[in-house]
Amino acid sequence: MSDRLGTVLGPLELPNPVMTASGCGGTGRELAQFFDLTRLGAFVTTSVMARPRAGRPTPRVTETPSGLLTAMGLPGPGIETFLENDLPWLSEHDVRTIVSVAGNSVEEYGELARRLRHVPGVAAIEVNIACPNVEDRGRVFAWHPTAAASVVRAVRDHARPGTPIFAKLAPDVTDIVTIALACVDAGADGLTLINTMEGMAIDPKTLRPALSGVSGGLSGPAVRPVAVRCVYQVHAALPSTPIIGVGGVATGLDALEFILAGASAVAVGTAVFHDPTAGPRVLRELDEALAARRIGRLADAVGLAHKPAGYVPPQVRAEEPAEERL
Repeated sequence: MSDRLGTVLGPLELPNPVMTASGCGGTGRELAQFFDLTRLGAFVTTSVMARPRAGRPTPRVTETPSGLLTAMGLPGPGIETFLENDLPWLSEHDVRTIVSVAGNSVEEYGELARRLRHVPGVAAIEVNIACPNVEDRGRVFAWHPTAAASVVRAVRDHARPGTPIFAKLAPDVTDIVTIALACVDAGADGLTLINTMEGMAIDPKTLRPALSGVSGGLSGPAVRPVAVRCVYQVHAALPSTPIIGVGGVATGLDALEFILAGASAVAVGTAVFHDPTAGPRVLRELDEALAARRIGRLADAVGLAHKPAGYVPPQVRAEEPAEERL
């Protein structure tokens, strides 16, 4: 693999821009059966909560023509088991680990950040604010700039100083740029765009909702155009803020689309369920796509779609034959 793929996400430096999306790589042990996790830029954990959760009853996953609808309910063993079993395993295998945290209250997010404060092996914290806010009658933190900022601020205040913090935003808002600005003002070092979109399916056999929770999160190729739009808009407003692009990344060209829109890294999610090696494959294809376009470094492609028509990255110009520059 070439060195053209190194990327910087604020204080976090990674050898390449491809990582797993939260909730799609299990504990890491599952994917490690198929490839060395250190080949990824980073591994993003399933969202960890303060206490164990069983999640929603089944059925909680259903296929759509262009993706998945899931209503898992954030099942997990809680922070205690995560710190005892999962994070140590990732650390022992030298996996660059971004810990995703989720909560039902601002205090729970703060508690999780505090528990991670003195723990080794945490490369960054991803704050999943697309969770119900029980303090506000089931609303989602990411739907309102004040609520989103309060969560990010709590994590910032309790996390180890210098730990990179990324806020993961929901697309189901009127103006995602406003939410992004609020999170950055509250202390987020970067943003993850996007979480799933709310959707619904009805089973024509039972004549009832296909999911026990009625609606669920739509992921996969169907959401990629929405995710690319969100990345483009936020990068235009916050060009110096690192963005991790998520939503329907299944190929290297998908990844390149996010990079051109303004993402400095991408996360592979739904594709992992039918191709566990999707992460390394996307990385290889992205490297090939950059080389085919004579783009010398990933950094030269970040936000390239925002440049004026006819703009050519410096690395490309440097590689052109002299006669083509005359």
